[in-house]
Amino acid sequence: MSTGEYGSRAALPRVLALLERYDIPATFFIPGVAAKLYPDDVKRIAAAGHELGIHGWIHEWTASLERDDEKMLMERSLDTLEELGGRRPVGIRTGSWEYSPNTLDLIAELGLIYDTSLMADDVPYEVLSEGRATGVVELPVEWILDDYPYFGMNRFSSTRPYTPPSDVYEVWAAEFDVAYEEGGMLLLTMHPHIIGHRSRIVMLERLIQYMLSRPGVWFATHEQVARYAKEHG
Repeated sequence: MSTGEYGSRAALPRVLALLERYDIPATFFIPGVAAKLYPDDVKRIAAAGHELGIHGWIHEWTASLERDDEKMLMERSLDTLEELGGRRPVGIRTGSWEYSPNTLDLIAELGLIYDTSLMADDVPYEVLSEGRATGVVELPVEWILDDYPYFGMNRFSSTRPYTPPSDVYEVWAAEFDVAYEEGGMLLLTMHPHIIGHRSRIVMLERLIQYMLSRPGVWFATHEQVARYAKEHG
């Protein structure tokens, strides 16, 4: 519980200040219950011009849900973020990137334009349902581009992973270099209570500065990328 509180008290202000310093828009995927626990944070994120996306109701195990329950929790999450952020979300990242057999159809049914939970490419693609076009843009994720596998700690496990921020910089910078050469996309997944620690924020700022040193780099929200992909095929 206190780790999550750290994300609000200490880490989020650092993250938002860093984004403001470099005029970078970001997308924040927030579970509905977390939004209700920290409504001022949600309002602050939205007021800064960042996108809000749904991330489950309480980071539930999506793959275990029945269809009606999954739909109800998605709708509840959409309503909560719309109420707090002033705009209805158009994208979803499922908890732990898990899908049920109904997730994709529900995403399309509820009018969301993109998902960011799957891993079939490095660049945006359209997700098919039993071979049929859905119109849903997938913004693919990957564990090596997530901060948790490098820095996450589980006190109930004998394995306590820790990676120096400089090592993570090396991986992410190399991923960026190839994405830049290919004219593609680099999508990072970060959690305020993880990336927001001091040494890691320093690393992230160094990465941003490196990206900005290359001409033509576009920093965008997930919605902006999804709409660009839909427009340009």
